Amino acid sequence: MEDKPGTGVGIPGYGGGTASLAPIVAALRSQGREVVVFSPAGNGTGDLRKEAEQLGQVAEDARKQAGAQSVDMIGYSAGGVVARIWVRDGGGDRIARRVLTLGSPHHGTSQAGLAAQVASGSCTQACLQLTPDSDLLRMLNAGDETPQGPVWIALRSTSDTVVTPTDSAMLEGAFDLAVQDVCPGSTTAHGALPGDPVVLAALASTLGTGAPRAPTDVSC
Repeated sequence: MEDKPGTGVGIPGYGGGTASLAPIVAALRSQGREVVVFSPAGNGTGDLRKEAEQLGQVAEDARKQAGAQSVDMIGYSAGGVVARIWVRDGGGDRIARRVLTLGSPHHGTSQAGLAAQVASGSCTQACLQLTPDSDLLRMLNAGDETPQGPVWIALRSTSDTVVTPTDSAMLEGAFDLAVQDVCPGSTTAHGALPGDPVVLAALASTLGTGAPRAPTDVSC
């Protein structure tokens, strides 16, 4: 696939709040990039497979409207899991140039597991799918966690208390970057990741051309 930045497609996390991606959208648009934000049906708490199907149509529409060959995906939290489903099972490997996941529970989060045990009635389908060793995550993580097609990037914070353990946000075969790799004293929480200075500074490389790399021009 041509290494030319495509239209950016933002994918919100559990709950479907699109405003969470505002800092990233603003940063990319300031660079002259086209960006759309996917708004999942069901408030982002239903079947993540269904979300991936919806995402596929949004991504294809965005690509065609921009006259581009590809799209660049930015999946925040559970949105990164949705992007992976789409690439693996929905044909996203053909049009996704890069997939950047941000604080995504690729191997589940103990918080969802706790909710399923203690308050099972409030643990929605998406919540159950994000429990460690769920059927969905076993499928996604079997064999190659980063299938051929896009370049994969996994950004995270070691101060995240929503995706626990925090190394659940890592992907084998992806360029992995923790906020603390650049700013060791950072206490960036899960909800602050989209606006974190390291994350925003990394966009030029992770969603640019050439190999992703850690930013060096960050004021910690």
